[in-house]
Amino acid sequence: MANSRFEYVKNFEVDDSLLPACWIVVRLDGKGFTRFSELHHFEKPNDVRSLNLMNHAAKEVFKLFSDVKLAFGESDEYSFVLHKGTTLYGRRSAKLISVIVSAFTASFVQCWSQFFPDLPLKSLPIFDGRTVCYPNDTVLRDYLSWRQADTHINNQYNTCFWTLIQQDGKTPAEAQQLLKGTTTGHKNEILWQHGINYQSLPEQFKKVSL
Repeated sequence: MANSRFEYVKNFEVDDSLLPACWIVVRLDGKGFTRFSELHHFEKPNDVRSLNLMNHAAKEVFKLFSDVKLAFGESDEYSFVLHKGTTLYGRRSAKLISVIVSAFTASFVQCWSQFFPDLPLKSLPIFDGRTVCYPNDTVLRDYLSWRQADTHINNQYNTCFWTLIQQDGKTPAEAQQLLKGTTTGHKNEILWQHGINYQSLPEQFKKVSL
């Protein structure tokens, strides 16, 4: 369609090139994964098979895109850090999101049976994505620290939540009410009373996969 009278439609495309000389983070997140995990009977509070599959899919992204210098994940989320000088796809946001998220999702589906050999895939896993630019190393480190803190907070809460359900027979609503307003120390005490030392849990659960 080169040089045709219809070429004017390209003027409606938006330039979404990301800022130069900034770290680029492409973060993907599972959409509707609560329902997805229930449908596939994920172990609570953490399913090692799912976490390992996420890590495997992330490694495939690494193989495909050499400009990705760091990747780390928690639960149904993964962040991919591209170096500040990358010119991959002209630093176009939509392009970076679409190729990385699609590559990750394709690997997740393709390799499902390796990690869940006795459980067929019953619904399509869906991941959304976003790009964020971080201007310097300090801000990037703070981003990584934020995701690390989020991992710990969520995992400690979920471990307590499912312990109350699985060991004490509480309903989800009752467990939620019991944990409302509790501190980190209080949650550790609840776990200790149920024979769980939070510090002894696998690092894969308490920290991001790097």
